[in-house]
Amino acid sequence: MSGNEDLIFRDNDYDWLGNGAYFWEQNPKRALEFACEIKKYKRKDKKPIKTPFVIGAIINLGKCLNLMESDSLKEVKEAYDILCTIQETIPENKRLGKSQSKDLIYRYRDCAVMKVLHALRDAKEKPKYDTVRAAFIEGDPLYEGAGFNEKNHIQICVVQPTCIKGFFRLPKWNSSGI
Repeated sequence: MSGNEDLIFRDNDYDWLGNGAYFWEQNPKRALEFACEIKKYKRKDKKPIKTPFVIGAIINLGKCLNLMESDSLKEVKEAYDILCTIQETIPENKRLGKSQSKDLIYRYRDCAVMKVLHALRDAKEKPKYDTVRAAFIEGDPLYEGAGFNEKNHIQICVVQPTCIKGFFRLPKWNSSGI
């Protein structure tokens, strides 16, 4: 927020929406919970998280691969099918550490599919995606037989930095209780 540091654009091989800067859509509480959860894990070649916090951002989605839309999901499936033909061993999605959680936090397979999808668009000279948006189903069901889970959220991966128009601190009234 002081302007002394740049936003981190990640290029991990386990980020489920591919390379970019990750944001939680309209859910600062869940974003902070996640930062606090991963703080306790050692991260390869990464600085430890000392004090987790959340910032707001104004993002123009631009050309968005919106995984809430049928055509986008079809494009992801096609990329997966191609990945299976060009790669002998397909990476697997995995849980975080020795967690008892069923959630697959390390999304190696999903990341590989996204990288193929973007490469295919480049090869076909189609416009690049600026952002990727998807619902992340996470946590235990809210109640027996529920279709709602306790940690569900929507994530946005900003691929093109110019889509981020600005940052802001969350007002105290909006961040209280986080």
